Amino acid sequence: MSGCFIAESTRQLEQFGVTSSIIAVAPIHHRRKEPAPSAPADWVRYPQIPGNLGLSSAGRWLFARLLAEVPRLHRKRPIDVIHAHSALPCGHAAALLSRHLNIPFVVTLHGLDVFNTCLLGGVPAEWRRRASINVYRAARMAICISDRVQRLLRDGMQEGVPSTVVYNGTDTDFFSPARGGPPRQPGSEILIVGNLNAAKGHELALRAVRQIGASFPQLRCRIIGEGSGRARFEALARELGIEPQVRFEGRKSRSEVADAMRACTVFLLPSRYEGLGCVYLEAMACGKPVIACQGQGIDEIVEHGKNGWLIPAEGLDELARGLSTLLRSPDLCSRLGASARETVRNGLTLSDQARRLSQIYREAVAGAGGPP
Repeated sequence: MSGCFIAESTRQLEQFGVTSSIIAVAPIHHRRKEPAPSAPADWVRYPQIPGNLGLSSAGRWLFARLLAEVPRLHRKRPIDVIHAHSALPCGHAAALLSRHLNIPFVVTLHGLDVFNTCLLGGVPAEWRRRASINVYRAARMAICISDRVQRLLRDGMQEGVPSTVVYNGTDTDFFSPARGGPPRQPGSEILIVGNLNAAKGHELALRAVRQIGASFPQLRCRIIGEGSGRARFEALARELGIEPQVRFEGRKSRSEVADAMRACTVFLLPSRYEGLGCVYLEAMACGKPVIACQGQGIDEIVEHGKNGWLIPAEGLDELARGLSTLLRSPDLCSRLGASARETVRNGLTLSDQARRLSQIYREAVAGAGGPP
């Protein structure tokens, strides 16, 4: 709600004549949330069977919960298009609202689990797959955050559905290089920003730090993020003997993340399950070389050796060599970082994202026979 998916992009949409009413949702068994001043939204809680078992039916419960709220908004200020983020549960609820109110809707696919089948397999996974397919069939447009996500959507559908790619945008003023150039400080710093789970590649990163540690005795590794894997990764750092070099800093604010990106030498996230990865774009906008994995959405943006560094998924030796190469060459880091920032400035800004979204909204309205 407070980052590039919603808050920042909707503010940018205003320059293209699009105003937004934002409804944020959470199951009733989750902790109650309140809107932040920087990200205003109406928070709505709805009933859901806990866990992935209840995800296939959650959209219907959410629709029932919104059945009074959204028509009230519509009467106050007519809604032209509904934008749902992810198929389940929001896309499912949007499809039902679209039919009920005769308002077109679009849906954004934010990750690689396009059909919501990765967790809790068997019959529940099939229910989620069918519910997701029905959402994509009903949507005026399926908005994919990368070509890879779009390919997964097309490969998994029995028939074609309207889809397009809109890369996430980045605030290049907020995420910008440090004034006066990189900070001069002893040693080098690797920064990792991401949820602490197995898919993000933290274990690979820690093992690479151990592998190059003798060559870089002053090397530090900052890890920002929270998640269920934190205790396991902290134990691994102790086991590898690199605990003094590694700092697990937990969740940080957007401004603290931007400051950390400006201060680091190299940004690293060897994720092997990434639709795109906004943190890569944010680090690139800060003028930093990023290391990412091939075969992920980000390799549509990063060109190896030109504006970043790509390694094979699970490529420990390649990661260690890449880190060593970059940490030994400040000039290479500077060149890659400068090129990375230009890449973001030329097509991956929040304004670029908002322009594409506003065009999609207007096409959706025109296709429904509404005003241009």
